[in-house]
Amino acid sequence: MSIQKIDVKYTATATAENGRDGRVASDDGKLDVVVNPPREMGGSGTGTNPEQLFAAGYSACFQGALGVVARKENADISGSTVTAQVGIGQNESGGFGLEVAITASIPNVDAATARSLVERAHQVCPYSNATRGNIKVELAVA
Repeated sequence: MSIQKIDVKYTATATAENGRDGRVASDDGKLDVVVNPPREMGGSGTGTNPEQLFAAGYSACFQGALGVVARKENADISGSTVTAQVGIGQNESGGFGLEVAITASIPNVDAATARSLVERAHQVCPYSNATRGNIKVELAVA
């Protein structure tokens, strides 16, 4: 697979101090959070963690992609939600890997339309495109 060129419209910048047990802040000051490993991974769990930040970004981005495809189909996605669950664990090579489960609730369309919208949003979403072929991503409609 070759790397596609894109016409960059915006670049986000964030800096971490002390890795998974420190602080992460954006260059504009809009994001400034304490990060700590979750209790399940031996941390204090007092701050957020990179997986929660990834889940927040993925769910928001996927919801945006859902809006893009819904507008093209004149589908009503008002009241919809997208939940991303990001799991982390040791992989076969001894490093760590991620997996994602995306669940969309779209109350104003039938199940078949909802499933079609979610599958098409998965083709449009930048997070989905970035992770495709790299990590397991499961899609579901609630």
